[in-house]
Amino acid sequence: MTSFHAKSDYLRRLLTALDVAWLVLIFYVVLATYQHVRQPGDLDVQAHFGVFAIFLLIFLLVRSLVSGSNEFRRASLGAAFFQLGREFLLALSIVFGLIFVMKLDYVSRYVLLGFALSGFLILLSLRAFLIWWYFRRNNANADLRVNVLVIGSGVRARGFADRLQKEQDFGVNIVGFLDPQGTSAGRRSTDSILGHTNDISKILRNHVVEEVVIAVPRSMLDDVSAIIDACQEEGVRLRYMADFYEFQSARIGLTMIGNVPLLSFEPVARAESALLAKRIFDLVVVLAMLPLLLPIFVVVSVLIRLDSKGAVIFTQDRIGLHKKKFKMYKFRSMVEDAEKLMADIEHLNEADGPNFKIKNDPRITRVGRFLRKTSIDELPQLINVLKGDMSLVGPRPMSRRDVELFDRGIQRKRFSVLPGITCIWQISGRSDISFDDWLRLDLEYIEKWSFWLDLKILLKTVPTVLRGSGAA
Repeated sequence: MTSFHAKSDYLRRLLTALDVAWLVLIFYVVLATYQHVRQPGDLDVQAHFGVFAIFLLIFLLVRSLVSGSNEFRRASLGAAFFQLGREFLLALSIVFGLIFVMKLDYVSRYVLLGFALSGFLILLSLRAFLIWWYFRRNNANADLRVNVLVIGSGVRARGFADRLQKEQDFGVNIVGFLDPQGTSAGRRSTDSILGHTNDISKILRNHVVEEVVIAVPRSMLDDVSAIIDACQEEGVRLRYMADFYEFQSARIGLTMIGNVPLLSFEPVARAESALLAKRIFDLVVVLAMLPLLLPIFVVVSVLIRLDSKGAVIFTQDRIGLHKKKFKMYKFRSMVEDAEKLMADIEHLNEADGPNFKIKNDPRITRVGRFLRKTSIDELPQLINVLKGDMSLVGPRPMSRRDVELFDRGIQRKRFSVLPGITCIWQISGRSDISFDDWLRLDLEYIEKWSFWLDLKILLKTVPTVLRGSGAA
């Protein structure tokens, strides 16, 4: 028995398997063509297939973590072009990076580029065929549609049926509705109300039904067990709408504790594989950067000690994931007793909301002003990233003072994700934006988070920092 979700999932897995098969064939043809043009034996075939295997692994990882799910029936060729281009570009960039770092001079760049271009164009052509022919021309085929019977006849049930027909890759045929009250049957010929819920056994016998969806509250049904028994007898999948309350949830999951089902509503989507990739990416980037940044650390430390007395590294308690406290590291950019002096200048605060900012803060040292302008003072937070307190990208961790001044509950949603060194606010004006805009951008990041979004933010952060835009 095939559900509307299962058919879409099956298509995605099948499409990925076909893509892999085509990529293997394309690489073989490109490699054979290159050998035919050049001198035979001029190329290490086994080594190139080893590099191709790495590319293929990265390509599939990128598709899983970055591209996410696809809606084939409503997709456009432009969306397919963007998705495939992103997958090939990211995978190829990583492979070329590995070739450069590992000094694999025997690998032909012409082979890789020729393969990437050919593979992209052929897969795009296949995707166009899938979108335009299979879904646009053949989606009217009744054999491709999933037949669904809806328990309920009110606004809630009809709204669900409309969304189901619009949002599924494969066509959905609403066989009809069953009225739990028994007062609507035959009211209008266009209603498709087939009868009372007590008639479900007869309805399932006389109609082709693959799935039954209960779209009414439990209180409106006299005997749910009769519906369950009827579906079990006819071999029909039964689903129950679980929108008990009117609210938006980033992800809904079902887990079993023994034989007790638990339905969870998460405010933030937490794809474990994507979060693991984010953590691995953070560690790889930081470990690669630290040796290069070590001379800067030494020079900055010397300048701080020569400019003013006090410790080189400033630590402050910040509130992180799930409101857990951690010590955040920065190069000291203020005088030694800056925290104690804050009460004396609180009235000079120029920022709106709970955060504290003074454009010409008298506590900032000469070296500190340069460190803040260039964001060099943030570099020790790479240690926080290594420790797992922070990520490279995420909402800015706030001090306990600022958190205690929050006046809206939604402001605390930022604690549902790991804080970061940079985020959307960093590339949107930094200190120049208002607190409300800062919060809005943080919430936008939380709701729209993806591995690809992190990469875009990091790439845009570099020129923003170099320009010194909005630095305090």
